Amino acid sequence: MAKETAGGKPDIAAGRLSPEAYRLGFGDLHPPLAREAALVEANRCHFCHDAPCVEACPTGIDIPQFIRQIATDNIEGSGRTILAANIFGGACARVCPTEVLCERACVRQAQEGRPIAIGRLQRYATDPLLEEGRHPFARASRTGKRVAVVGGGPAGLSCAHRLAMLGHDVTVFEARERLGGLNEYGVAEYKVADHFARAEVDFILGIGGIELRVGQALGRDLTLAELRRGFDAVFLGMGLAGVNALGSEGEALEGVMNAVDYIADLRQAASFAAIPVGRRIVVIGGGNTAIDVAVQTKRLGAEDVTIVYRRGPEAMGATGHEQEFAQINGVKIKHWARPLRLTGSNAHVAEAVFEYTRMEAQRLVGTGESFALPADMVFKAIGQVFLADPLREGGRELLQLEDGRIATDEEGRTSLVAVWAGGDCTRRGEDLTVRAVADGKRAALSIDRALRR
Repeated sequence: MAKETAGGKPDIAAGRLSPEAYRLGFGDLHPPLAREAALVEANRCHFCHDAPCVEACPTGIDIPQFIRQIATDNIEGSGRTILAANIFGGACARVCPTEVLCERACVRQAQEGRPIAIGRLQRYATDPLLEEGRHPFARASRTGKRVAVVGGGPAGLSCAHRLAMLGHDVTVFEARERLGGLNEYGVAEYKVADHFARAEVDFILGIGGIELRVGQALGRDLTLAELRRGFDAVFLGMGLAGVNALGSEGEALEGVMNAVDYIADLRQAASFAAIPVGRRIVVIGGGNTAIDVAVQTKRLGAEDVTIVYRRGPEAMGATGHEQEFAQINGVKIKHWARPLRLTGSNAHVAEAVFEYTRMEAQRLVGTGESFALPADMVFKAIGQVFLADPLREGGRELLQLEDGRIATDEEGRTSLVAVWAGGDCTRRGEDLTVRAVADGKRAALSIDRALRR
């Protein structure tokens, strides 16, 4: 059972660490490259003509070009090359899983087992532009067309920025009080430290022509029918608002919570010392959210943190790099186990019981053997789901769905005329910032073509 305090409550407290420990634990994961290091790294690049790294980048950044510009000390030109393809180039330099995308495809990786540090070079090139607040692009002449964008995350803002740059007037409707989506609310603090996500949003809005309406949720404050009547086109980039349930006994106990909500609270807190954390933490899940919440609770002062995943490490949504990072930070990962029940003391979770699993005829089955982990807090990180209710009117679906998400074609067009969608809310979404940015840009170009016709 979980260790309890004298009052009979599990051992959960805020302010477990010194100010210096919080500063170190939640500062930049990777310090920016110095000029000398960046030049050395840039000059390792072969500047391939048919570069496989470009093919591996969802936003199609001309990677050899921006690295060549760094090698010649043209930092501003390098930043422009990146941002022309991916306006979220700063965030993607920090959160993108480059180890399984561009860097895995790097020729140097095949030759030496050490790819060019593309992500860190991308940050080196884009940070100066963001820090100086100099927007590198200008709007085209106004077209007189108006586009509504629902969702102020990477997909929505990528779409809004491109449309504004092409001369259209854009209104962004965001349900929360801040824009940025997962970059603001759902990514580990040490990946986008020092309010970087907010600074990047301000930089993106610097293009002009984008009106903001925060605290406005589709289905609550406005409807899709109203947007279609009031605008020439609509882009939906709402992300995933729902969280999967465990469906296990004891899920309603105090101390059992969604990992995404805890991360959001941490990201919005005025002080990390104000965030309560238990000594014993159990995280159920195997994706990036599971890794992020596990490592952050450890850095908040938790003593024993265990991730439990129902399959093997190769099936986890988190990359091998992320799994290794968690273990380096003192997080234990236990594979081949699924939750059976959560038990409590005084209505608060005290223990998580799991059943060992195995594959049998290509099916995951329980073995009948179980084990228990004491827990002050249990985090559910078993995936998010798209909530389609805002897209229903009069009891009927307004848009075609596929696998529980909005169905789109290659350009992001939905089953409704003049309505596009992109990012995690679509069937094409892969829950990555860079994929969402690519979706938003692709849809914006499609919308532009449609409006000009």
